[in-house]
Amino acid sequence: MTEFPGAFPGAPTGPSTGRRLRVLAAMSGGVDSAVAAARAAEAGHEVTGVHLALAANPQSFRTGARGCCTLEDSRDARRAADVIGIPFYVWDLAERFREDVIEDFVAEYAAGRTPNPCLRCNEKIKFAALLDKALALGFDAVCTGHYARIVELPDGGRELHRAVDGAKDQSYVLGVLDAAQLAHSLFPLGDTTKEEIRAEAERRGLAVAKKPDSHDICFIADGDTQGFLARHLGTATGDIVDTEGTKIGEHDGAYGFTIGQRKGLRIGRPAADGKPRYVLDISPVNNTVTVGPAEGLDVIGLTAIRPRWCGAEPPAAGAYTAQLRAHGEEVPVTAEPTPDGLRVRLATPARGIAPGQAVVLYDGTRVVGSATIATTERRALAAEV
Repeated sequence: MTEFPGAFPGAPTGPSTGRRLRVLAAMSGGVDSAVAAARAAEAGHEVTGVHLALAANPQSFRTGARGCCTLEDSRDARRAADVIGIPFYVWDLAERFREDVIEDFVAEYAAGRTPNPCLRCNEKIKFAALLDKALALGFDAVCTGHYARIVELPDGGRELHRAVDGAKDQSYVLGVLDAAQLAHSLFPLGDTTKEEIRAEAERRGLAVAKKPDSHDICFIADGDTQGFLARHLGTATGDIVDTEGTKIGEHDGAYGFTIGQRKGLRIGRPAADGKPRYVLDISPVNNTVTVGPAEGLDVIGLTAIRPRWCGAEPPAAGAYTAQLRAHGEEVPVTAEPTPDGLRVRLATPARGIAPGQAVVLYDGTRVVGSATIATTERRALAAEV
């Protein structure tokens, strides 16, 4: 008989110390959440699986194992729960998901910002609605298949850290969790690689062992984000202008563009220097998209709002590293809390940074906190000061 680890780092402490935990395992229908639930059960906890129904019509979400909220996914999750030998339920959070994730996504684009719906889902659904309901029902913790680590401190506190598998690390989208939420969270996969998880799933007899990872935006069934936004916001013809304000093209809606975008600009003539042009700015007020050279994307500073700290708020300015996009690299920064949020200075310029995205601060592998980017400062603008 194959042996599996009976415990994993980062199990909750506090009132549950010294006894079997009641754990609610969020099961998306993928391999990661299935193995996470299996590991929690193997560790001796009383585990109940739950799949979140996030669409009034699940068939409108992605199919073919490309999403995380389809009828196919709920069936995969149920089969995994049967193999593990744990109770399983489906909870309907479609209305909450529509309000907190989908409507937020549309509103952010309408305002000229670039949101991260997966981050918002973690914040509002999996670790707010789900965890709140779990605690109300008497569960001690919520378990998910995220790749991140929780480190226990001598004083009983808990820290969120990057996963061992850097290629799969998801601490960026978990940076919105506060200390109270971390106290009731389990991430059993943080010390394991993706290849090891798939191999373990196969040994455990889980049919999802080779199921492809989910990707893209689950609630946009055909993958056409611009078409989805057009259906919700309508078309609105506007100008594409260069950095001098000269009109060089038209668009059907400023919401269809993101900072740093190069393709699909439909600009009629090349730039005078023959170099490619990128989206530098999106103005929903006058429905204008500004394009320019790549160096115009260099960001050297930013302000952020709505900070959420994974523990105590930093008392003053300090040196950290920051991740500015879901799959971006860390950059050295100086960050300072302000009355309105956070001010960040980058040691080296970064490109493709847009308002609406998250800036997540790290101290080594430890997640300090997350905030939503409100404004950016470009290097070219700083040179004019």
